[in-house]
Formats: sequence, C-alpha cells, structure tokens
Amino acid sequence: MPRTAPRLDVGCARFPSAAFPHRPGAGADQQAVTVQDTPAATAPVSARRKRSATPEPYDFRRPMTLAREHGRVLEMAFETFSRQWGTQLTSRLRVLSQVAFERVEMRSYDEYVRSLPTMTAMILCDVEQNRSTAVLQLPLDATLLWVDHLLGGPGLPLKDFDRELTGIEWRLVRELLSHALSDLAYAFASVGPVDVRARSVQYNPQFVQAAAASEPVIVASFTVEVNGRDAAATLMIPADVLLAALMAGEKLDSRSAEALAEHRQNLSLIASQVDEVPMSVAVRFRPLTVTPATIADLAVGDVLTLRHRADEPLDVVVGDVPLARAALGSNGSRLACMVVTSEENR
Repeated sequence: MPRTAPRLDVGCARFPSAAFPHRPGAGADQQAVTVQDTPAATAPVSARRKRSATPEPYDFRRPMTLAREHGRVLEMAFETFSRQWGTQLTSRLRVLSQVAFERVEMRSYDEYVRSLPTMTAMILCDVEQNRSTAVLQLPLDATLLWVDHLLGGPGLPLKDFDRELTGIEWRLVRELLSHALSDLAYAFASVGPVDVRARSVQYNPQFVQAAAASEPVIVASFTVEVNGRDAAATLMIPADVLLAALMAGEKLDSRSAEALAEHRQNLSLIASQVDEVPMSVAVRFRPLTVTPATIADLAVGDVLTLRHRADEPLDVVVGDVPLARAALGSNGSRLACMVVTSEENR
C-alpha cells in the first residue's frame, strides 16, 4: 500500500524591496514561499517566544552598536534583573506580576528621549559610580494602578491616568522602585559594581536633561505585567558606566588553575605540531620583466639575460614570501647557498 505524504501548508509572505537590496527590480510584488508542516503550525502560540517579525531599519550613519559579546553579557544581566523585579512586584503589590526582558541596545540620549511618550513617568536615578544619571521610564497609568494595589485597592483603571503623581503617591512609588533598583547590583555582579538609587520624578521627557543629546546610552526594554495588565518600561544607563566595567573585565583572566594549565598544554602541543609541518623553500633570482612579444618569440637556444649581478645575494622565499637572502655556492657536487641576511633581523 503506498504511503500517504504528510499534508503541507504553503504560505506566501510579501517582503518590501528594501529587504533584498542585492536583487535589482525586486518590488513589493515579489513573493517568498515557505513550507510548514501542519503539526508545527498548530503548536500553541504561548509555547513560542514572542518576537516581532517586522524588520528593523539600520542607520549606517549611526554606528552606535554593541559588540556581540558585550550585548550577550548585558542581556543575561538584564534578564536576571527582570526576574528579580517581577518577584519584588508580586510580594509588594500582592498580585501576580511578571517582568519580561525584551531587548538591549545602545542609542544616543536624544534618540531615546524622542522615542518616549510626551507624558510619562521618568524616575531620575543617581549612579554612584561616576555621579551620572540613569532613567527608569514607566507609563503613568501603570504607575497609578501600582499605587492602588499598594493601598489595598483592586487595581481598577482610573479616568485621569495622565496626571502627575501626588507627593504621597511618589513616596510610595519611590519606595517600591528602590527595592527593585537595589537588585541591579546583584544582576550585574559579574559585570561590575552598579549602584542606582531613585532621586526624583519628571513627566515631560523633552525637558529632562539627564545626559548630553549625543551621549551614548544603554537602553533596556521590559514588559511589566501586573494582574494581567501589560505595560512597557525602559531603563536607561549611560554607556560609559557599563562599557567601562565590561572592558575592564575582559582584561581579567577568571579561569581556574586547571583551565590555565590545560591551555598552556594545548599551546605547547600546537607549537610542536607546527614545528613539524613540511614547507617548501626556494631560492630565486631577481625577477625579469619582458614583453609578451619576447615570450612569443622564445625558441630553443635563446638566452635571457638576467639583471642579477653575480655578487648579489639571492632571495630565499617560503610560500612566495621573502624570508632571507643567501649567497650562491656549492657543497660537494651539489649547488648550495649560505644565508647572509634575514628579513626578521631588519
């Protein structure tokens, strides 16, 4: 009995022409076909990590990018911080809370401010390492809901959610965030000391001068879920605070004594193997440049006069790379050369 092939779902996705810059004439009507198996297509969405399929534009005029190894270290630290922050919110608000880390990127402070809403809670924080300013940005509606939970309320949405915090509300929010910001020291323990403390709150990002407009900053984005309500939050820290600690950590060798001994042994094994690799060594005269007509007219018995003086040393080359110079001579019945100079000694 013939076997029945699994049913395949074929979907067509449209991509803009900018996604294929190397294909001339590729317009919006170009289609890419993807084949998916039916069981994989019916997998629950909650089991997958939520990622946006929208391509992000890259500005070649702004080469502010994190090194891959630095970005990975910061991602791990901010993921640890997000888990600690979620635990803090759950214990203080007495409702189920989760904080999901989204991404980390390096931008200029001006770009970061222009990406924020016109009315939002910007908690200005002191960074004790170099007396700079960090910013924790939270939506005002989410902040007011947290205050309602802190006071024992059900966390119902308010009508005047775009207003500023009162003095009492700010003190409650400041105490709540102080516990969360203290976890940054634990999250960045493997990177370096990070001591961030909440100082004040502002509401118009355009009037907050936490850093120079062109100064590079590290921006971490989070999704805060409190009692089933999501809110987007960002944490901005000046780049020199974190990058200085990352670069200093690169110079330190944190490997154990056993790992260092194994590394030295591997280096000695590689060196011994390299010393035994066979290599071709040649001795050559000074090159002679001729025309194609001269080469075409060559016949048996023709003599090519080399522009190499009889008392001038020859080149000793390895892989077409000059290594030394040698004088021509003989050793018994065989031709030989004696090295007179070395390129390494020049």
